[in-house]
Amino acid sequence: MNELVAELHLKGDSEKLGLTQEAFAEILCEIGEKHGQAASEHELRTLFLGLRIDELVLARACAAGHNTAWEIFLTRFREKLYQSALRIAREESAARELADTLYADLYGTNLRDGERVSKLASYTGRGSLEGWLRTVLAQEYVNRYRRTKRLVSLDEESEEGIQFSAPAAEPVPSADPRLEQATDEVLAALPAEDRTVLAEYYLDGRTLAEIARMLGVHESTISRKLDKLAKALRKQILAGLARRGMSRRQAEEALETDVRDLQLDIRRSLAQDSAPAAFSEKSVQARVREDPG
Repeated sequence: MNELVAELHLKGDSEKLGLTQEAFAEILCEIGEKHGQAASEHELRTLFLGLRIDELVLARACAAGHNTAWEIFLTRFREKLYQSALRIAREESAARELADTLYADLYGTNLRDGERVSKLASYTGRGSLEGWLRTVLAQEYVNRYRRTKRLVSLDEESEEGIQFSAPAAEPVPSADPRLEQATDEVLAALPAEDRTVLAEYYLDGRTLAEIARMLGVHESTISRKLDKLAKALRKQILAGLARRGMSRRQAEEALETDVRDLQLDIRRSLAQDSAPAAFSEKSVQARVREDPG
């Protein structure tokens, strides 16, 4: 395995970008652990050989604060990021602001325990860096939109005729907590792009065309992704229920639960957003429940 690490380190031109072989080995170790602690050496070799090593090295060197890497990154991706931001925001000044905000997060202007915090440190090289950047950009746009909505003052809403009288308390129906646990576990483990697509479609009610435009793909791609996710989520939730002691029949019946009975923080699981939200009528769980596969 050491020979493979040395080979990939050389392939990525890592030394030129300021990434030592030891640092590179730590990055691969981190990616391997995310893949699964029980992975065999053969599985890890296959995983590492399938990574986009040059883009992985570039991203992680940027995250580590190496100026040469950052200059290469800006040359390669600055215009692409702006074009993606423009497709999302559809207005030049808003697109520039969105792209600039992302640059700050990518460069790592914030510190945590005295160390730089860069979003690029979470890129694993399993997909293209350009595609990963589009997903991060779209998620930043969604988060900014939600923060703006939450900052609307009570006075502004009062002027719109919104009433704030406290509703009468109603008893909350209870669902099997195992279903809530299994669903939350599966949603939280989804890749960033899948969480973005699900959040946009099920929580924010965006159309397939709108989501496709945000991510720079064809509408049919989003449609296929949603269908694929529905089948995968159903299978994974059923497996999670089985691990929690349910029989196949019990698990199938549990998936028939009214989604409004589930007490889940879906925005946290799907969008990694701090604002709590209940399932809407048009919900992920409903789609999963209806899927026959």
